Amino acid sequence: MGFIESYKHLEKLCGEVLNDDRRISAYIDEMINTPRGSYLVRGWADDLKQLKHYRWVRNQIAHEPDCTEQNMCEPSDTEWLDDFYSHIMNQTDPLALYSKATKPRPAQKPVQNHKPESPTYTYSQPTYNHRKSSPQAAGCMTFLVGVLIIVVAIVLISGIL
Repeated sequence: MGFIESYKHLEKLCGEVLNDDRRISAYIDEMINTPRGSYLVRGWADDLKQLKHYRWVRNQIAHEPDCTEQNMCEPSDTEWLDDFYSHIMNQTDPLALYSKATKPRPAQKPVQNHKPESPTYTYSQPTYNHRKSSPQAAGCMTFLVGVLIIVVAIVLISGIL
């Protein structure tokens, strides 16, 4: 394909991907209005510069007398456009990479390399001073022991100890 054919091909794809009649101009505007794009995506600024340049070249060929594909373009220009088309198709273009870089990720639990053995705890009944305990006191003590067991289990599960 020649430069103009490759440009039209890319222009059509940009219009379809962005659902915008401005096509390559819409892609360029999206890049310009994307915060931190050049920070998060390698080659962002170079791709933006190339797209602007090729849009200008296309406009020169289309609107200026004596400007032709032959005197305005090199074979490498067509190759760049075709490569950029492939990047969009493979979702490795700047906007797709930015979207991947800024997509919220689910929180991951820390991976444990080994499972620590759970210590075995033995609980004995509390001793009393030979006084008769009331049923309420026994119930309260049972409740407290249950709470203690739950707290120890939570601590062990979360790996705090």
